[in-house]
Amino acid sequence: MLKSILALVFILVGFASISVAQKTASGVDTLLLKGLKQYPRKNTLPVRRPVLFPEVVSLNAASSIDVKVNYWRNLTVFGLNINQASFSDNWSAGGVNSLALGGQFSYKTDYTKQDKNYVSEVIMQYGKLQNKGQLSRKTVDRIFWDNKVALKLSNSWFFFGSVNFESQFDFGYNFSKDAQGNEKRTPLSKFMAPGYLTESFGFEYKPDKHFFVRIGTGTARQTFVLDKSLYLTNPKNFGVKPGKGFRNELAFQVVSSFDKEIAENLTLKTRYALFANYEKLANIDSRLDLTLTANVNRLINVSITGIILYDDDTSNKMQSSQTMAFGLAYRLAN
Repeated sequence: MLKSILALVFILVGFASISVAQKTASGVDTLLLKGLKQYPRKNTLPVRRPVLFPEVVSLNAASSIDVKVNYWRNLTVFGLNINQASFSDNWSAGGVNSLALGGQFSYKTDYTKQDKNYVSEVIMQYGKLQNKGQLSRKTVDRIFWDNKVALKLSNSWFFFGSVNFESQFDFGYNFSKDAQGNEKRTPLSKFMAPGYLTESFGFEYKPDKHFFVRIGTGTARQTFVLDKSLYLTNPKNFGVKPGKGFRNELAFQVVSSFDKEIAENLTLKTRYALFANYEKLANIDSRLDLTLTANVNRLINVSITGIILYDDDTSNKMQSSQTMAFGLAYRLAN
């Protein structure tokens, strides 16, 4: 009986040992499988960042670097516009054969170094229109040269001094017809009749390179009419007394300009000038120039130009002009 009990105990202990061994092996396998599926996390090991110790190295004269800074920015534009129309003799809708040519040249240079700034801009434009059976007419005629020197006072304010010259190339005419119906022309203006020279100093507000406003508290303008006989056909004579060729005025002046690409290949350029003579502040001269240019490609562009002008020395009414041109423009910038 005792042997039977001992044998039964040994049998039970053996089964228990096998069961425990199987469970242990199964747990180890599970852990091993889990370990194979687990990957180490990023940056589990601490990494020490290297410490840099910069060292100043002096260069001798033989190995020195020759560096020059160019403080000048230049832009040159050449332009040519051509408009032409022709009709057959039996064209039922009617029309006049015409040819119009126009050219322009502009140059702008800008020098900026620390708190000093110098800007010079030249604009020259000339165009003619010839209609069949009529005398030729000008479409545009302008000489414009502006120079400015400025000293920076703050981020957006400058103290400036400027000199500006403006005139035209060719005769300007008034067209009419005689008793026989033939066209005739009467001269109204020419080169240096009038010509304007304006000196100004004051303060300029320029928050960025695209926009500025100049407030000229001290401004003088000289008007030249070198052809003293011009008053016979132009009674106002641009404010200069008949027989005289020169007039000087002291005034308050405001000049503002905006020049920026407002959309892709579309540039808007405006310039407004206000001139108020201290002797007659009620009559203020104003001129607004606006040009919208769309670039078709690097050479071809389409432009619309408008001018609104009031000057009581030339007319008692507001004057305006508008032109649209399709032409070539070549730009050089550095």
